[in-house]
Amino acid sequence: MMDALHSQRPLQDWVALKRFATSVSSKRLTILTLLASAMLSACSSGPKVPDWSINAIGHVERFTEAYLKGDSRVEAREFSLARAETSRTGRPDLVARIELNRCATRVASLVFEPCTGFEPLRADASDAERAYAGYLYGQAAAEEVSLLPAHHRAVATGGTSVAGIDDPFAQLVAAGVIFRRGAATPETVAMAVETASRQGWRRPLLAWLGVQARLVEERGDSTDAERIRRRMDLVQPGS
Repeated sequence: MMDALHSQRPLQDWVALKRFATSVSSKRLTILTLLASAMLSACSSGPKVPDWSINAIGHVERFTEAYLKGDSRVEAREFSLARAETSRTGRPDLVARIELNRCATRVASLVFEPCTGFEPLRADASDAERAYAGYLYGQAAAEEVSLLPAHHRAVATGGTSVAGIDDPFAQLVAAGVIFRRGAATPETVAMAVETASRQGWRRPLLAWLGVQARLVEERGDSTDAERIRRRMDLVQPGS
């Protein structure tokens, strides 16, 4: 994920890891691309994939999905395990990617808070990680745009459309960045609602439905606002 360190099923060997990295590079171009690339580099001298890399990808997938579904307990546990696995390598850049992925889940859900886990690692992170952090804050510098995943570059340079982003999580992250800049259009919001709904991601869906409800209220459409509020009630835990 730069967006969502989403993964496939646990990888069993070097061939599978290489296939996975290629797939991620072509389809997601997210933080996971960087993590998978690092694993490939670490494993290039032989066929055995280190256990930490397999474990980390699985934990990242699970904490990302858990947060988006609204399960804070599982998210906290899986995040802690993902960070522990990458910390074993002594590489700040890999740990930074775990932290950035966590921050990306918040941006996708319109939770705009400092990326506190990343900041202590900033000095030892790569330019690509610092660029992505700036992007999540809605402040990507012009000279950093080329370091971002290709599907985020248009948004980083002021674009307001997420229609060309195929990966659901990356699309929500981009929409969150646009919203953070105060540039989200009703079309951006509607697409974010549809994407979160289709994936069954409760947390971002509630956030984006709330935005959508406010937009229709502002234009005086109380009937549509009430419909959206009923939909939010349906999504709420325990409904």
